[in-house]
Amino acid sequence: MDEDQGPQTIVPGHAPTKTFGQRLKGIKNAFTTRDGLIGDYDYAFLFRPNLPFMKKPVQASPFFGVNDKMPVFLALLLGFQHALAMLAGIITPPLILGSAANLEQAEQQYLVSTALIVSGIFSAVQITRFRIWGTKYYIGTGLLSVVGISFTTIPVAQGALAQMYANGFCPTSADGTALPCPKGYGALIGTSAVCALFEILISFVPARILLRLLPPIVTGPTVMLIGVHLIESGFQGWMGGSGPCLTATEGLFALCPDINAPHPLPWGSAEFFGLGFSVFITIILCERFGSPIMKSTSVVIGLLTGCIIAAACGYFDRSGIDAAPVASFAWVHTFPLTVYGPLVLPLMAVYLLVATEAIGDITATCDVSRMEVSGETYESRIQGGILSDALTGCIGALMTMTPASVFAQNNGIIALTRCANRKAGLAAAMFLVIMGIFAKFAASLIAIPSAVLGGMTTFLFTSVAVSGLAIITKGVPFTRRNRFILTAGLVFGYGATLVSNYFSNIFTYKGNNHSLQGFYDAIVLVMETGFAVTAFICMILNLVLPEELDDDMEADLSEMNRFFHERQNPPPIIESSRDESIEQQKQVKQG
Repeated sequence: MDEDQGPQTIVPGHAPTKTFGQRLKGIKNAFTTRDGLIGDYDYAFLFRPNLPFMKKPVQASPFFGVNDKMPVFLALLLGFQHALAMLAGIITPPLILGSAANLEQAEQQYLVSTALIVSGIFSAVQITRFRIWGTKYYIGTGLLSVVGISFTTIPVAQGALAQMYANGFCPTSADGTALPCPKGYGALIGTSAVCALFEILISFVPARILLRLLPPIVTGPTVMLIGVHLIESGFQGWMGGSGPCLTATEGLFALCPDINAPHPLPWGSAEFFGLGFSVFITIILCERFGSPIMKSTSVVIGLLTGCIIAAACGYFDRSGIDAAPVASFAWVHTFPLTVYGPLVLPLMAVYLLVATEAIGDITATCDVSRMEVSGETYESRIQGGILSDALTGCIGALMTMTPASVFAQNNGIIALTRCANRKAGLAAAMFLVIMGIFAKFAASLIAIPSAVLGGMTTFLFTSVAVSGLAIITKGVPFTRRNRFILTAGLVFGYGATLVSNYFSNIFTYKGNNHSLQGFYDAIVLVMETGFAVTAFICMILNLVLPEELDDDMEADLSEMNRFFHERQNPPPIIESSRDESIEQQKQVKQG
């Protein structure tokens, strides 16, 4: 179990097959013995805060490999930790998209419940890993790879729904107020189900070819722009809401969220800023002083802190919680499934990006799980992970949910807790499904004031943008050629993100040819989706612009400058980690 007492490869590529009797005996021992239930794990490590002058433990916690035996209670505890870490990311897309489609409160509550259920079910599929009968292909990674609703869909869906209201596909009132549009949401998930077939095909393409077409110079700025675009709606929510109250000065939405709310205020009020800031500062305090379990769930703790303050100050409306049913599941509410033509190309770009991100996320999971990151087994995990994501997009859409993808942030929990065990992942999937089934839980999330949710989502969306920057800085040398590609790609990326309607008046067609109008709408939607244009331009330029000798010399010069800078400014001596300290002590003893 401990990395220092076993081989470097924690588990073989395939776990040995057990008989039914062996499995039954293992279950009995797990639930009837102290070693099976609790074990000898240092549980205090997970809850020990990082306070100044506090003595740190000398001995590292044991590492649990993918298929290692681990106590039932520890698997449940770490699984709950993974579920909490995923919670904020899972509920954010349905909250935003339900609001963009102006769905009824009961439908928004249903979407949050379904998002948790879909994420739990397909996390279990991803973790379990099935071989397709009669082939060499798999579904799932067989690692602690958890699945959540993808943020990548949000900019495309917001643009499409705005277009649907503009062209009459979604209804509006006589004064122009947008009305609930379940038809628009049905078109979104119906088109997603069809476009997911594209990702199914992608899953059988070797990973090296995908990375050749979509290297970091393409995916980095694309992911960054997705985050930048989402920050706008998050920050608007922080200051009171991103709906009609953002611009209205009279009527129902003269105050946020509306004049009938328990504690309505004008958009941008100091009280709203304070509520969002309480979430933000709590996240920072958890990161600085929190225990390992607090650090990995800091966003949820921040959200809970903001909710407590909002409840104490009278901002909560509990009528929706009281009216919500006790339990929910997929298909309790349904939406008319259609294919919206203008959405096809943008959603295909979304699925291509999701597949490329999955390669990086699965590779990172293999690395922190101490599994191989090259070879046939590794490539089969990539193939199985992308195929599982594609099936989640297709089947999940039929379960009324938008596309999902492998979550990357849980890799940090694996590294922090030193647990890559699949039992913890399956426990997390179980907790997500339970959260989704209890509809009162989803109703309480819908009732959270926009300012509190805005403080949380702004932090999450900024982390997406930072992830894009990290991809660029780690994988793109800043040669003249690469700077030119990034500049050319970001021209339209930043432009479309900052001026989202810049392409709306390019086409002036007003005829009755609906097919031609749909074609024009598709072009407008693609051109006004900043990250899609950036990805296309960067990909084409990266393929056609040759590498130059000056680029290599400039890269070498940058390395030399960095070398001399480090010589002149040596890094400060910091306290080594527990693993390094133990390893150094062993080397001294052996010497």
